[in-house]
Amino acid sequence: MTIGQLPVTSSLAGGLLILLVALSALVTERRARLGGIQFGDANDQALRARIRAHANLIESAPMVLIGLALMELADAPDTMLWAFAAIFLVGRLLHAARMYIGNPFIGLFSIISQHVICLWAGGWLLYHFLIHPMSGALP
Repeated sequence: MTIGQLPVTSSLAGGLLILLVALSALVTERRARLGGIQFGDANDQALRARIRAHANLIESAPMVLIGLALMELADAPDTMLWAFAAIFLVGRLLHAARMYIGNPFIGLFSIISQHVICLWAGGWLLYHFLIHPMSGALP
């Protein structure tokens, strides 16, 4: 198996890794600006928002990537996979923007899209592997 077999998952992982570094750098920058805070949020709302934006990505991205990879290996439709990947990445970008801007409505899309993608992907995997098993195993 090569990475070429997972172009959608690999593309999403690349985008999420770049976003992860950007969000981490923003946390580090704010900690430095506050005098080198190493732990916690120093009761600073801006730092707290940056930490949560970074943490939310870490909390949700791994399971979405695993689900997407399993679907991709199981030959899920390319259009669905690319749509999931694009919507999830846009949602994560909007969530990060929401944490910095402070407008909860900006992040509404990210929350709803993340839940819909997780439910849809989870349902697709359960259906195709438990209820209606495909012929053969994953490649």
